[in-house]
Amino acid sequence: MEKGGIRHVVAVGSGKGGVGKSAVTAMIASELHRRGRSVGILDADITGPSIPKSLGVPGPLLDRGEGIEPAASRTGIPVVSSQFMVEDEQTPVIWRGPLVTRLITQFFGSVRWGTLDYLLIDMPPGTSDVPLTVFQTIPIDGMVFVLTPQDLAALIVKKAMNMARDLHVPLLGLVENMSWLNCPHCREKIELFGAGQVARIAEEYGIPVLGRLPLSPAISELADAGRLEEHTSGELSALGAAFERTVDEATKGSMTVL
Repeated sequence: MEKGGIRHVVAVGSGKGGVGKSAVTAMIASELHRRGRSVGILDADITGPSIPKSLGVPGPLLDRGEGIEPAASRTGIPVVSSQFMVEDEQTPVIWRGPLVTRLITQFFGSVRWGTLDYLLIDMPPGTSDVPLTVFQTIPIDGMVFVLTPQDLAALIVKKAMNMARDLHVPLLGLVENMSWLNCPHCREKIELFGAGQVARIAEEYGIPVLGRLPLSPAISELADAGRLEEHTSGELSALGAAFERTVDEATKGSMTVL
């Protein structure tokens, strides 16, 4: 497949569910959009899509005979998701592997993405059909990995990192989510899940830590209301800048797959 008018294609994953990977994808996309970049989201979590809910995108996808038109968020971020292909958000997607993988290729190759600086692919948990399809059929520039401080999250993200490395996908960097909670009374940082291992894993794999994000009730409230695009913070701004810098360096050939 060819990129067409898309400058950079970056997968965002974790290997594990429950670490806030989709929220991080949506927040990075929103921050890039605020920075004046054109960005879209391909929701590859076919059986558990959450991007439409968090960004308040109702769909549908339209096909007027010249390709699929993506839906768009309030600020104009184009989104494609399996959520737009079912009756409502509570309807499950019960499809076998071949149909799921075929849909992924259609979401990339048959959608009229137009000209984008970045297309973010929100990856599902696991290391099976969908990641294989993305890595082997979509021309991605690399992958960003999301984890939380717990040991189990660190263990599972390393499985996803090793899969990407084995398939010659550049490892771009790590994002630690839910790193701390700011006390609502004294603003002290409370590490609810411990100190975390993101720095050690980054050193082990020779990649940067792109950012650390706090556990924040405000993020959950905005996502539940479909308004996650409105979230801003110093940590998210720094993450957006680090993401852009790292992707640009990787595509200039200054980074290699270990």
